[in-house]
Amino acid sequence: MIPRLFSSCLLTPGQLAPSQPDMDVVGAFNPGAVATAEGVVLLIRVAETPRQIRPGLVGLPRWDLAAGAIVIDWLPEQELVVIDARVVKIRETGLLRLTSTSHLRVVRSTNPRQLDSSHQTILRPSLPWETYGIEDPRITPIEGRYYITYVAVSPHGAATALASTLDFCTFQFHGLIFCPENKDVVLFPERIGGRYYALHRPTTAHDFCRPEIWLASSPDLLHWGKHQPLLGSTASWDRGRIGAGTPPIRTDGGWLVLYHGNDRAEGDAGIGSYGAGKLMLDLDQPWQIRSSGEQILAPELAYECEGFVPNVVFPTGIIRQEGSLLIYAGAADSYTCVVELELADLLLSGSSPASAQSVPGPGAAAPHPC
Repeated sequence: MIPRLFSSCLLTPGQLAPSQPDMDVVGAFNPGAVATAEGVVLLIRVAETPRQIRPGLVGLPRWDLAAGAIVIDWLPEQELVVIDARVVKIRETGLLRLTSTSHLRVVRSTNPRQLDSSHQTILRPSLPWETYGIEDPRITPIEGRYYITYVAVSPHGAATALASTLDFCTFQFHGLIFCPENKDVVLFPERIGGRYYALHRPTTAHDFCRPEIWLASSPDLLHWGKHQPLLGSTASWDRGRIGAGTPPIRTDGGWLVLYHGNDRAEGDAGIGSYGAGKLMLDLDQPWQIRSSGEQILAPELAYECEGFVPNVVFPTGIIRQEGSLLIYAGAADSYTCVVELELADLLLSGSSPASAQSVPGPGAAAPHPC
């Protein structure tokens, strides 16, 4: 584990007003983050549940896209199976629904260690593949524009969509770039060998393996191919699932990516604990893993251990400071927090490349995957 220089809970659900009067904010977490000339911009996932309680019924929210508002489907408790705090299954159909729905809010600050949540721009679901909400944004500046990958959830599944902006006031939506089921998509900040690259996490219906981080490339950020597995589980702390966390940043040692891992083993009850690990990729050949597998963060503070889903630290944003990194993360699926780590500590620590052999490496592929 890397020693923390600084830790703080930046935002709680109680600091945000609901998007409409009949909803309660239950989560303000998993923020995308980027440094701009005017200060830090966070794009925060805000989760809401119905305020009303009806005995014997469960309220399942979804978006009426035409009205731009949340509507509630009330179903009898006996018709549902509770999967966990986030998800229920409808007994008759076997299909899943979320117990909350999420939208995104822009929060700005001139101090990267402290937020001013008084002024917010709200991004509501508006497209057919966003009926159940939009979640977990990541922000990558590329060639003078900010690109945002986010999870779009609907009856079709959880997919990844792309938006972009120059100012976080107006946005251009580019549509889906990874079809269901695919989450945790992060973009590299520059072209490599003339192509754009992304890390992503496809999830299959058949468990031939645990979820893995994959690599893909694109000529235009919209059309993705050359998919190949990059990294699977490396240790007990990420044996349940892994996925990319923060967008890659260029360092002298390679592309530095923080990823999340879950320690839930087969047969374990509950959701398990989420922590963060470090992945180093070759600067010119990002399918080559230089090191992986070391856990650098684990839930240890009260706001990371107690919340809607306890024991979660889930990195989604990263900003480089002089000699250190500010890592923005979701805590316990409830809060937005920031952790500062010494960059030198991250670059010096790590496991050997041999620890990344749990997935057949793309390093065995052709010299260039284009």
